[in-house]
Amino acid sequence: MTRRHLFLGGLALGLAGLAVAGGAAAWLFAPRAAAGADAAAADAAPVDWGALALPRIEGGTFDPGFFDGKAVLLVNTASFCGFTPQYEGLQALWQARRDDGLVVLGMPSNDFGNQEPGSEAEIQAFCETTFGIDFPMTAKQTVVGPDAHPLYRWAAEATGPAGVPRWNFHKILIGRDGRLAGWFGTTVAPDSPRLTAAIDAALAAGPGS
Repeated sequence: MTRRHLFLGGLALGLAGLAVAGGAAAWLFAPRAAAGADAAAADAAPVDWGALALPRIEGGTFDPGFFDGKAVLLVNTASFCGFTPQYEGLQALWQARRDDGLVVLGMPSNDFGNQEPGSEAEIQAFCETTFGIDFPMTAKQTVVGPDAHPLYRWAAEATGPAGVPRWNFHKILIGRDGRLAGWFGTTVAPDSPRLTAAIDAALAAGPGS
């Protein structure tokens, strides 16, 4: 069985899960307004990239300098989710805006629905062969709760409970100055005008803005 077949099977299961959940899922995936971050972000310290150990999916760790002065779109990803096709839009966003200073950073997680069960090698191969992904990705991490990666614990403090991921492909936008710039729920597509407008604003602001 090919990875494509596995993906399609996982996609069917993910969509079936959503159908079973029905109306109960509506609040779970409801888009979150970026403006809701304003009060929390005003009091939140900027992320200290140098203090974070971000393991790369291919091994080793990211150089903290890679993120300095960049706007970062942080996305918790999964290979067998109904929203996995968003990988295509995330790759397009990375290709279109990386030269402007945007980093799309995928963080695979098995936290929701057991939809990222594979190893880092399996995840990387799936992403590359199915969607041609070459944007940066971390090793698989926990993104919610007390065992969440420190970057997601920082984000939870910055956003408050409303901005914590509730499912795969939740999006957190970090400005060039390391401060929270907004968050967007699972159903907000990578090419959503609301998300792209927020990215435009984050890129236009200088590191000290």
